[in-house]
Amino acid sequence: MASPAPLGARTWTAVLVVGLVGQLAWVIENMYLNVFVYDTISTDPAVIAWMVALSAIAATAATLLFGAWSDRLARRREFIAIGYVAWGLVTAAFGLVGAGAAGAGGAAGAAGGEASVVANAGATVATAVIAIIALDCVMSFIGSGANDAAFAAWVTDSTVPANRGRVDGWLAVMPLVGMLIVFALLDPLTQEGRWELFFGIVGGLTAATGVAAWFLVHDRGVARHEHGVLRAVVDGLRPATVRREPALFATLAIWGVIGVSSQVFLPYVLIYLRYSLELDGYAIVLGVVLLLASALSVVGGRLIDRFGKARVLPYAVAAFAAGLVAMIFVRDAVGVIAAATVMMAGMMGSIAAVSALTRDHTPEDRAGGVQGARMILAVMLPMIIGPAIGAAVISGSAHSYVDLGVEHPVPGPEIFAAAAVVLLLVPLGIALRTRVLRRTEPAMADRG
Repeated sequence: MASPAPLGARTWTAVLVVGLVGQLAWVIENMYLNVFVYDTISTDPAVIAWMVALSAIAATAATLLFGAWSDRLARRREFIAIGYVAWGLVTAAFGLVGAGAAGAGGAAGAAGGEASVVANAGATVATAVIAIIALDCVMSFIGSGANDAAFAAWVTDSTVPANRGRVDGWLAVMPLVGMLIVFALLDPLTQEGRWELFFGIVGGLTAATGVAAWFLVHDRGVARHEHGVLRAVVDGLRPATVRREPALFATLAIWGVIGVSSQVFLPYVLIYLRYSLELDGYAIVLGVVLLLASALSVVGGRLIDRFGKARVLPYAVAAFAAGLVAMIFVRDAVGVIAAATVMMAGMMGSIAAVSALTRDHTPEDRAGGVQGARMILAVMLPMIIGPAIGAAVISGSAHSYVDLGVEHPVPGPEIFAAAAVVLLLVPLGIALRTRVLRRTEPAMADRG
């Protein structure tokens, strides 16, 4: 059967290349930057906490601003191409900050007596902390403007309801593929402490993708938003906007619940596999899961287009929940691969379906502005609420391991149970969305 509403080779290339490299850069920011700071600058957990919080605020602000700005100009290409080049340069600069901190620390050690060494070392660390947090905020601001605002809006501009399931199915697996590539090809560099080369490779690839995007991305001539940028930003957050577009915000609320559930366990899953289950070759187990889940998610994208986003969403969420429940009970590598594959495929399928639904509800002249609301409800709030729930569950479950006579708390299977409980809110969100649609868009309520 022929694919509905074909996109063309150039558009597909832009979606896959720009989407994948963007997720590679986010893997570095979300997973490896914390390790980099811990290894090279400071082991104080407050440093990482402040860095994550401030970068999330910067990312959300950028998505609001650049999304509205790209709507005002009715152009996305410049924001994507120039943004990716700048994003890559800032990413590469992280290695220089770490090397500078280490070099400064060595110079401080040679500068004088013990008191002088302590004072100079403290000043050096404080300077490096400020520099790394500032640089992370700059990177998050630029990256979110280019990827979360402009690229996401361009994908909405370039697709139609008939093909969004396939497109979002592929985009949903990009974080998994990005993690797999980094784990397989670049993680050895971090083990050897070669952070300059690590950040340089990712930064260079991101900048090169920006150059390629200039030729690949073609603006679709969408309607220009006539309001000013700041007015568009404020308008996108007003209660009147929620009342004017209730189906959009009901869909974003469903996405937010799925996001919170995901963030309950994702920040701790590597620690769980390594220290709680003590799996030999846990990296191989994770790699197999990512490959299988990615393949299933791509297939799921085609099913979304064939049967309808709203019809597939409950089944994808049910698969996500079933995988979470199964993870509570499995202890060996084979069991983890089976349960985690269902869990991750269900999670990616759920995100693909709800993301495509969000695009369907996006006004043609506000695709950029909607990304700000999406960033708040589907990214920022889940990243604040989900890890907090997970941390509370871990603290209350009293699982631990002993290393050199010191007891350390570790995640237990309760994190998966807590994530499954959060998903119980999804049916309420689906019912709310259906009710809204039957009142405002009766035909879409049945079609999805």
